[in-house]
Amino acid sequence: MRRVAILISGSGSNMLALLDSMEEPGHPAMPCLVASNDPEAVGLAKAAARGVPTAALSHRPFGKDRPAFEAALQDIILGHGADMICLAGFMRVLTAGFVGQWQGRMLNIHPSLLPKYRGLHTHARALEAGDTEHGCTVHEVTPELDDGPILGQARVPVEPGDTPESLAARVLTMEHRLYPAVLRRYAAGDRRPVWLP
Repeated sequence: MRRVAILISGSGSNMLALLDSMEEPGHPAMPCLVASNDPEAVGLAKAAARGVPTAALSHRPFGKDRPAFEAALQDIILGHGADMICLAGFMRVLTAGFVGQWQGRMLNIHPSLLPKYRGLHTHARALEAGDTEHGCTVHEVTPELDDGPILGQARVPVEPGDTPESLAARVLTMEHRLYPAVLRRYAAGDRRPVWLP
């Protein structure tokens, strides 16, 4: 049974989708922690209401000392017995030093069809490019931003009149299907990608 720490920065909608999935019979993973860099993150209360241990570690007191923040975060994660991390809207770029300690054991979901549109504002960028389809990707985390082996993708059509907000809403619905499907397979030791239409 894999013990999963989920890192969030906001409302935690993907976190809740992962928690729902891990409650299913026979799931090869269980949540051991939901942590956030924002003590005000709404998702922390949602996780606590589900009985999942939570922790808040603000990055602000650490200033520009990212390794010190990550060392404190690592202590919290290991203190809860995690052997795997799922980034679910965690809005801090992690250093190579931290990522290296979790290589092959840390997943992220990104709102684009990687390798397209790494970074921010993916929905607006897809619309500006005139793309006919958009979507989301789950990948292993590597030191390069939004890089790493692709473990799953889900696609949505871009519709006439779409705005970044309307497109984001449809992609988020697919994120909530894709991430749990990938985690279930990955935690069982199967790294074959999941492809959702």
